Amino acid sequence: MIGFMKKDLAMIKSNFKLIGILLVVYVVMALMDKMDISFILPFMSVMIMISTFSYDNYNNWDAYAISLPDGRKNSVKAKYVATILMVLITAFITTILSFIIAYVNTNAINYEQILVSMLGTIFGTLLVLTFMYPIIYKFGVEKARIGIFIIVFGLVIIGGFLLQYLDLSFIAQSLSFLENYLVIIIILVTIIMVYVSYKISEKIFSKKEF
Repeated sequence: MIGFMKKDLAMIKSNFKLIGILLVVYVVMALMDKMDISFILPFMSVMIMISTFSYDNYNNWDAYAISLPDGRKNSVKAKYVATILMVLITAFITTILSFIIAYVNTNAINYEQILVSMLGTIFGTLLVLTFMYPIIYKFGVEKARIGIFIIVFGLVIIGGFLLQYLDLSFIAQSLSFLENYLVIIIILVTIIMVYVSYKISEKIFSKKEF
């Protein structure tokens, strides 16, 4: 599996310089109080890892990978592990930068607010992973983009309907009751949804023909 991860990281190596340049720009804008950088790097890391699927397809990598021992399982596992590591590393970097920016701008650091914000960012970016990876493995990158658009559009419509026509006060009361356990719940939900997504992708890829 390590070899598969190294392959993915080698393919995106050329993107690191661009990330560095954009990071400098975003930090400067954050110091000018023009934007919040909390979600930029983690979300960008997922998008960059998604681009590796296009490289794999262009180079017929999957056809070669399945010829290796446990190639199908290791290929999927490496893709998920590499993406999660990228998200966590970029989230850590962003957290440190957020502490520095907060101190420079306000001479104070709200540790709890920054950490909760970063936890939400990690959850959101990994949520993108859980939706997109199974769809990509099933239909390919191009069709997956269309599928994700349909899913997001559908969720927006459903969300708008629920907010307009249903009484959601009981949800607010439930969230208030669970407030003390919210961090633990988010972590557990994130782990479960990533694992379920991984198993779905693994099953899809195990039956795919090349």
